[in-house]
Amino acid sequence: QVQVVESGGGLVQAGGSLRLSCTASGLTFDVYGMAWFRQAPGKEREGVSSIAWSGANAYYADSVKGRFTISKDNRKNTLYLQMNNLKPEDTAIYYCAAARSPYLTPPRGVGDVGYWGQGTQVTVSS
Repeated sequence: QVQVVESGGGLVQAGGSLRLSCTASGLTFDVYGMAWFRQAPGKEREGVSSIAWSGANAYYADSVKGRFTISKDNRKNTLYLQMNNLKPEDTAIYYCAAARSPYLTPPRGVGDVGYWGQGTQVTVSS
């Protein structure tokens, strides 16, 4: 049974930083593309960043480019999202996601996701 678990959310002032972590069990982590999504109140879930199964290539939404960094530690089965210079509009529930199958392009849209975490709340105050 696959389990995806996020941690590291919280409340931070604008301009601050947070690092989200995600562990995945029940799948061979080092051959799965991974991603972070977020969902703000009243809005659809959107892709924030994704990374290839090898960790070699990363994608960022325009809204977070230059502020967020995704990384994947295959030895620790852990995905990270370093978020710097946070803005109030970054407030959302952040979800970790795994691709549907090994070696696939990492998820960009919700339809690409095979496994979801339960989400972690990030709140940025102005």
